[in-house]
This record gives sequence, structure tokens and C-alpha cells, in this order.
Amino acid sequence: MATAAVGFKSREDHRKQLELEEARKAGLAPAEVDEDGKEINPHIPQYMSSAPWYLNPERPSLKHQRKWKLNPNYTKACQKHVRGEKIFQAEKYRKGACENCGAMTHNAKACMERPRKLGAKWTSKNIAPDEKVETFELDYDGKRDRWNGYDTASFAHVIERYEARDEARRKFLKEQQLKKLEEKKNNQNDEGGVSDDEENEDDLRVDEAKVDESKQMDFAKVEKRVRTTGGGSTGTVRNLRIREDTAKYLLNLDVNSAHYDPKTRSMREDPLPDMDPNEKFYAGDNQNRISGQALEFKQLNIHAWEAFEKGNDVHMQAAPSQAELLYKNFKVNKEKLKYEVKETIVEKYGNAATADALPKELLMGQSEREVEYDHAGRIIKGQEIALPKSKYEEDVYINNHTTVWGSWWNNHQWGYKCCKQFIRNSYCTGNAGIEAAEAAADLMKANIARKEAAEDMPVPTDNKQLASWGTDIPDDLVLDQGRLAEALKKEDERRREEKDERKRKYNVKWNDEVTEEDKEAYRMKKIHHDDPMNNFNCVVVL
Repeated sequence: MATAAVGFKSREDHRKQLELEEARKAGLAPAEVDEDGKEINPHIPQYMSSAPWYLNPERPSLKHQRKWKLNPNYTKACQKHVRGEKIFQAEKYRKGACENCGAMTHNAKACMERPRKLGAKWTSKNIAPDEKVETFELDYDGKRDRWNGYDTASFAHVIERYEARDEARRKFLKEQQLKKLEEKKNNQNDEGGVSDDEENEDDLRVDEAKVDESKQMDFAKVEKRVRTTGGGSTGTVRNLRIREDTAKYLLNLDVNSAHYDPKTRSMREDPLPDMDPNEKFYAGDNQNRISGQALEFKQLNIHAWEAFEKGNDVHMQAAPSQAELLYKNFKVNKEKLKYEVKETIVEKYGNAATADALPKELLMGQSEREVEYDHAGRIIKGQEIALPKSKYEEDVYINNHTTVWGSWWNNHQWGYKCCKQFIRNSYCTGNAGIEAAEAAADLMKANIARKEAAEDMPVPTDNKQLASWGTDIPDDLVLDQGRLAEALKKEDERRREEKDERKRKYNVKWNDEVTEEDKEAYRMKKIHHDDPMNNFNCVVVL
């Protein structure tokens, strides 16, 4: 909340201020207004809204958070700077000027002229004119603009030089082509006469070839800038991709094929997985990661990590030669140990590889069996290949069921299709169970409809007589008024005896039989402390 800096507040004033701020945040009170008549957001935290003490704010305001320079005279970033302009030519040396050239705008350390044998300070001759020094103030972006003040016209000579080089190259190529053409004509004239039409066609073909060769001369080269202001000196680097090759993303135009990332120009998956491997020249970028030296380098890194975890002081980046030597020794020892284990097993159990070789169909999982299908997918010729089964039990029927659990779905529940039951361990009841379930469902629907119809009808209310204790009196209950009067007297006597224990006799006879009149008398005499009319007849003495 934006508030002005005020003095000490009492506890009551502070409480009122907090209540006002809460009301403003809830929208119950109007927002606070600053000096300019603008509303201040009540949700602004105090450390942002409170002004520093040295500003002496009289009213709440947020001016201290805005720009304190109202009209900054910033120099535009695109403004050109004057270079080399002279403003004054002195005739003799002035005190404080450059000792070398005599200009007042710089000192001898920053002088850009050739150091003189005797400076202008001692000779007072050839005084250099004063340069124009611009003073400007840049904004935040202007200070960080590396091209601020750059004159694009200074790059024109570089463009002219490259254009002149290209023009000279074209002229040279044209002269060379014309020389070859003249030599070819002279050779043809010496060998024999040639018709004019053929000569014209040859000339046209040579001219077209000349243009194509001049264009294709730099076709397989890529110009990159190295070591210049733009990134380096211009040099040519050969493009390793042959122009006759098809791009990766054109091998398979299917939308659901391998993904091509245009930013990195990578395609990890194989775009043509069904193609013959012998005819493919590109199988995806992952093929390079799992083959050749890339795979060996990956295994070397993994071995270095595992060796470091086991206590060996090995680091692939710090000591690569040590890690590679350790990996070679590890492979030799591993092969030696594997050979010893193999020899031990062969000596104990024998070598089954020396027996007759298995057929190639069993080894490679291939056969010459031919299976022919129709348009509907039915087998016309041959035998269908057996589907592989999972490690779980399949087609196991329990509790006399003829289908498996989950073969039927109804009302978001799984069940058995044979009897339409939803309980997993239920016993199959067949069609009889289905009929019984349907009959039960119909009966339930009829009962629900009957209940709804009964609820719609108005229910007659009977005026029942309530007992004194607040419960319904049964219809067949009949109270004898004489017995009820006697029961009330007995209840009064019992209460008097409870108040004075000394009046209770030694030989007390107790009757377990309790009649309805006794219950009614007890309930009529019972004091209800929660009853608001309990003390209605009592006289209150003030």
C-alpha cells in the first residue's frame, strides 16, 4: 500500500490503518489516490510503495519508482558520429597542448601522428589542428550496442574488392573457354570440313557448357568467414555431402515415419525400416551411435565409471591413456577367464557343438513355408503361424465358466460373458442365471417406479396424541386414570425418600413389576433441565 512517510502512530490509529488497507484490498473501500489523481494499486507491497525519507513525501505517491529523468537527452544509436573534422588551426604552441603535434584535444600519449624528433612544444612549427570531440550520452541499449556509430559506407571498399575479383574471374574463364573453342575449330578444319549447322550446334553447346562450368566451379564449396570482424577471414570449405544424394527428409514422405529435426539436421530412426539392408545407404543416425568407434568409446567410458566406483583411481578426461590401457588389460583378462571357464565346463559336461549341426531353418528361425491369404484375411493356402503365448496362463476356465474373466463389459464393470456375472470368484449359472438376473432387474425397476409413484401422491397425516415424554403413544395403549393417580402418589413418596435418606425403613419391600401407569407417572414427574419452561411457575425473588 502506498503511504506517505508519517510520524509515530498510536495503536488505535495503526489498527484503523490496517483495517482500511484490508478493505481496499477486498474492494470495499476506494483505492488511494496519488498527487496526479491516479489510483494506487492496494496490492503493491510496502517495500515498493514506501518512499525514501530523504524525498520528504507529503502525499502517497509512486514517483520514486518511475524514471527520475523526465526528458533525457539521449543520443540515438543510429546517429552517425563525425570523424576527422577539424575545428581550429593554431599558429604557435599553446600551454597544455600535445607535445608532439600541438593539438589541444589530446596529449602526447594519445597522439596518433608520427613521433617527431623535436615536438611542436619546442619548435612551434607544423601545429596540428584541433579535432572535433563529440560529447553525447547514451541510453541503456546504446551503451551495449557494439555497432553504435558504425559507418556502413566504410565497408564499401571491401564489397568493391570482392566484386572486382569475381569480375576478373569471369573474364578469365571466358578467355579460357574462347581459346578452347578456337583450338577445337582449328583442329576440325585441319581434319575435314564440317557443315555449318553442326558448327552452330557445337558453338551453342560450348557456350552453354561454359556457363554451366562457371556456375558449377564453386558449386561444391561453402564459403565461411574466419578471423574477420564478421567472424573470420573468408575461406572455402568443401561440402562433404554429394549433391546427387537424396536428403534425409525426402527418403520417406510419410507423416508417421522417422522424425526429422531441422535444427540439428538429424534423423535418429530409420526412415525405411522395411527396405532391404543391402540396398540401403542410410539407416538413421542411431546406426552410427551403436557401431564402429562410437560404441567402443562408449564402452570405454562405462568401464572407467565402473572402475572408479570400485575404488580404482581412473578418470577418462583427466588420464585417457591410463583409462584406455586399463580397459585393454581388462578385456584380455576377461577373455582369458572366459576361456578358462569354458574349458572347465567342456571337460566336465562335454561339448554339444561337436555333434551334428542343426538345420538352418531351426537356427535362423526361417522356413520355406508359404501361406496365402484372401482379401478378408482368411487362409487359402498353407498353415497359419502359431501365435506366441505369454508367460501368464491363458484360456483357463474356473468355477464351471466357459469364458474367461473380462470377456464381458457392462456399466463400467468387467465380468463373465457366459453368465453375465460381475463377481470374480462366482460360480457359473449359465442361461438360468442370466434370466434370473434379468427378472431381478425388471423387478427392481418396477419397485423403483412404484416407489416414485407413491412419493408423488400426497400422504394423509394422522393427528396422533403425543405423550408427556414426547414420544408417540401406541394405538392399543389404554391408561387407567385411577392407577395413574396412585402411581403419581407413589412417585412423590419415592422422591421424598430419596431426598431424606434417614426416613427410609430398614425392611424395604421392592416390587419389580412396572406398569404403563408407573412409566407414565415417572415421566410426568421427571424434571427436564433443558426445558425452557421448567421454571415458568417458580417465583424469582430479586
